[in-house]
Parts: sequence; structure tokens; C-alpha cells
Amino acid sequence: MTVYLVGAGPGDPGLLTRAGAELLARCDVVVHDRLANAALLELAPPSARRIDVGKLPRHACPSQDEINDLLVTLGREGLEVVRLKGGDPMVFGRGGEEAASLRAAGVPHQVVPGVTSAIAAPAAAGIPVTLRGVSAAFTVVSGHEAPEGSGGVAWEALGRLGGTIVVLMATATIGRIAERLASGGLAPDTPVAAVTDGTLPEQVVWRGTLAEVADAGVRPPATFVIGAVAAVAVVGPAGGTDEDSA
Repeated sequence: MTVYLVGAGPGDPGLLTRAGAELLARCDVVVHDRLANAALLELAPPSARRIDVGKLPRHACPSQDEINDLLVTLGREGLEVVRLKGGDPMVFGRGGEEAASLRAAGVPHQVVPGVTSAIAAPAAAGIPVTLRGVSAAFTVVSGHEAPEGSGGVAWEALGRLGGTIVVLMATATIGRIAERLASGGLAPDTPVAAVTDGTLPEQVVWRGTLAEVADAGVRPPATFVIGAVAAVAVVGPAGGTDEDSA
């Protein structure tokens, strides 16, 4: 039997991969986090155990070590286990840590990639993270760590890099991040978009500038897009509303 680290996608249940749906349909246990759409749990057999290990902001309970130990224990019981994780398990999803724990314990496991919100949320809002003649590259960054810390992301360097910057998990830190990007030379009028509940019917898109984003009041879960492409809308939003700083 195997522990499968399955990406649940960015929110819309229809964006779960076929491989992920097939594994859910035959699993014995689903270990899920809070960003995996609850509708996906209905794909598991009625007899399957459903274990919620979702973490809330600033409340890491259960801890990641406890989740790792749980997966090892379930795998050693000879069960088909789906570890359902929002987005892609290897993009800020702690999937690497879980896989390493399973490997160290000798538990068979497999990673099943998912659609990351870093690309899907902007796309659902009609924002291309790359666009010929506008942006030839994009950088995906976590805003979870305190931006004023001595380690972590070199935001000033990112401000000088160019291209598109996509920031996840940053609703509490976006103001300081904007300040540091500006310190690196990014212009205050640089376009910024924030997509909340991307790909879902309640999706909301805020558009403004780097100077305005700190006061935008964006709520989580949100994906921030910083750069010229944030002013682009190649298609209309896939549901929800589109608003600007005015």
C-alpha cells in the first residue's frame, strides 16, 4: 500500500487532476488540509476515514511533525492513504518534508502534482503571469515569513529583478513587502492585483498599485500579482467580482 501526496488544486473541484480523483475514489484514508475543497472529500468511499489536519494562521495544530508521524503510521498499517493538499504539494505545501519523512521510514509513497494557485488564480482573473513584450519571467514567493527578518526572501533584489512577482500567503505582510520592493527600486505605481478565492464562484479581484496595496484590505486566501501584467485582463474574471482601488 502507498501514501499518495495529492495536489487538490487551487479551489475549483473541477481542477483536481484525473489521477487525484482516481486515487480518492479507492483510498482507505484521506488526510486533508483546510485549503483542499471540502467537496473533494465526497469523492472518497463512504467507508474511508477522513482526518482533518488543517492549520489555521498562527495556530499550527497539529504540528508538521505530528502530521509526518501520522502519515508514517497510516502507511505502516498497509492502507491506501491520500494526503490531500491544496494547490500543488511541492509548492509551499510542506510536501517535501512529508515525502522525506515517509522515505526515511521506508513507507512507499508517491507525489501526484496539482494545479498551483500561483498560476491558476491569476489565470482565472484573466491575468497572464507571462506575456510577450510585457513579462518574460515570473517568480513565485512566499509572504508567510516576516519580511523584516534577517533571513528569507531578498525583497529588494526582487524589486530590481523585473518580470512578474507572484506572492502567496501574504495578506498579513503585504504592506511591508511592498515597502521592501519599493526600496529595491520598484516604482510605487507598479500595477498590483490580488485574487481572493481564485477559481471559485466567490472570486474577488482587487487591482491597484504597489503604493496602494497595503491599504487594500485583501482577505485570505489571496494570490498577489505584482508587475505590468497585473494591469492586463485578457479575459473576464471566472466568476465573482473585479474591483479596483477607486
